[in-house]
Amino acid sequence: MARYTVLLYEEEGVYAALIPYLGVATQGSTIQEALAMAQEAAELHIHGLIEDGEPVLEEQSVPIVAAVNVEIPAEVTV
Repeated sequence: MARYTVLLYEEEGVYAALIPYLGVATQGSTIQEALAMAQEAAELHIHGLIEDGEPVLEEQSVPIVAAVNVEIPAEVTV
């Protein structure tokens, strides 16, 4: 069994779920739903890789999650 990091972002009552290592994104109306959708999307992606004869890569270590602050000019903000 492989483990992949899922990043969750809440925007306007919807949770976006991203699996950066696989390049997979989905969403759900709750955290639990978003995680379930992420698992399903990852499984489908991996099955597609196998069908195409592509390697299935696994995370080898726990990622470091960090944030950076970026200055956005006032005239660009909404």
